[in-house]
This record gives sequence, C-alpha cells and structure tokens, in this order.
Amino acid sequence: MRTPSFTVFTPTYDRAHVLHRVRDSLAAQTFRDFEWLVVDDGSTDGTRDLVASWAREADFPIRYLWQENAGKAAATNRGVRAARGALFLMADSDDAFVPRAMERLLFHWEAIPAARRDGYVGVTGLCLDAEGRVVGERFPGDPLDSDALELDYRYGIHSEKWGFNRTSVMREFPFPTPPGVRHVPEDVVWKAIARRYRTRYVNEGLRIYFQDAGAQLTRASPRQWVPLRDYWARRLSEDQDYIAAAPGRFFRLAANYARLCFLAGELRPSEQLARVTGTAARALWAAAAAPGALLAARDRLRELARPVAARTAP
Repeated sequence: MRTPSFTVFTPTYDRAHVLHRVRDSLAAQTFRDFEWLVVDDGSTDGTRDLVASWAREADFPIRYLWQENAGKAAATNRGVRAARGALFLMADSDDAFVPRAMERLLFHWEAIPAARRDGYVGVTGLCLDAEGRVVGERFPGDPLDSDALELDYRYGIHSEKWGFNRTSVMREFPFPTPPGVRHVPEDVVWKAIARRYRTRYVNEGLRIYFQDAGAQLTRASPRQWVPLRDYWARRLSEDQDYIAAAPGRFFRLAANYARLCFLAGELRPSEQLARVTGTAARALWAAAAAPGALLAARDRLRELARPVAARTAP
C-alpha cells in the first residue's frame, strides 16, 4: 500500500455541525498527497453517516474509526497507530486551514537539510482568526529552529500554533491514558518530544482557528487532572533548568502540582515531595505549597456549590 506524505488526523466527539470545515479545507488543498483519518470518540450525532457520505464522494482517501468515548488523548494514540502518512497533521474537528497549508508545510520541511532532518520532529506555523488576523505571538525568528521547552520558558510563546510532527516520533511518545482520565494536557507529550527533537517554526499563517462553544474533547476540571499530578512533578523536576528564565511560570506550575496533590488527599509534605527531584524544584514547591492548598480549597468549594446552583437555577 502506497504511503501518503500526510495523514491529516481529526479526533471528534459530537461535532458533525462543524466538521465540514476540515472536509472543505482538505478539498481545497493545492497539495494532494494525503489521507484524512477521522477517529470518532463515541459521537451520537450522525458523524459516522456524515463522514461515510463524504468518503463516497471525495477525491482523496477518507478513513473513519469509531471508539467508545475515551477522550482526545486515547483518540490521538489510536490515530497515530493507524496513520499511513509519514507526517502527522492534527486538525481539530472545528478547524479550517488555508488552501496552501500542506504545500507550505512541506516546503518548510524540505528546506531543512536532509542530513539534519532526523533531528527534527516537524514544522509549526501560525494560526489566524476568522478575519485573517494572526492569533497571539509571532516567533522571534523566521525560521526559528527551537523546541517546545524554549518556546514556552525562554520566549514566552503560549498562544495557538499549528503544524505537523513525524508519525514515527509520535509513536515514540504516546499520550498517557491513566484509568479514568480523558483530558490530558498536550504539553505532556510536546515537552517530552522537545528533549530529543527540534521543531522548525515559521511565521506563516496556515490554520484558521475558531473558538466554538459546545462539546469538545479537551475540556477538563482540575479534579479530572489529579491522576496526572506525577506529570506536573516531572515537568517541575526535568524543566528546572529554565526556572531563571520563567520564574513566574514555574511558580504557577509548582502551585498547580501542590493543588492536585491536595485534591488527591496528599496532605503531608513527604507525599508531595516524593515525586519532585532537584534542589531548585523542591525549593519552588515549598514556596508554592500554600498557594496550592488555597487553590485546592477553592476547587472544593466550587464543587460543593455546583449542585446548589443547579437546584436554584430557573
């Protein structure tokens, strides 16, 4: 079976009313060597029949996989395993992108010297809003060869960006899927990849970013992230070389780690420190433990108030 250049991957859950944006964007692409892989995370809104009707008419391959509702992380892992393309391009269910998106991404990828390409995971560009304005920050260089760690801590870039990763690298770094956890922060994987691979960042708007209301795969409350507290501890420990570059961001990271520990009932310092290594990371946790406890208390109060609000709602 021939391998396409791109697998365009879309995880979806009850998003049939906006999924046409991805389909229409793919139909308009100037670069045609791709497949569209849709992993349906248990939709009940007719997504299966809709995608099947598109597959019968499209002039590009469309593959559809269904699974019981398990969240975006599990859906992404399944998509990575099933992908046939060498390059894995994630397109959310409400996304659109410009007609030359894949053509330009491939252009920037091939601009990396072939002898160096094995050290890169992919190419990432900018997002545009529905009016064509750039969303968030631009990269400080164009192109900029960097990684998710430097982008976050050194350059302070946190806004929506979009691009592809090599499928083989995505298979090296699957998303964690602890029992009962359906919402996993994507940073868990992007920062792990950053320790081994570079990314080429370009100041070119390629994705049209919509902030739709409605059911999405990525929503979560702090309580749902409690089983992932060891991943927050890992970031605090492994990334501590960047504390001087982004002290405020690390303080928030430490406070949120303590917050999840308190929500889990881990009240003793020894329980929380067991996951944290390094003098700087432990000192930061000590400074942030009290704010973390306050955040956890606020979370509990909100949980108690939620049923009351529901009962008194008109």
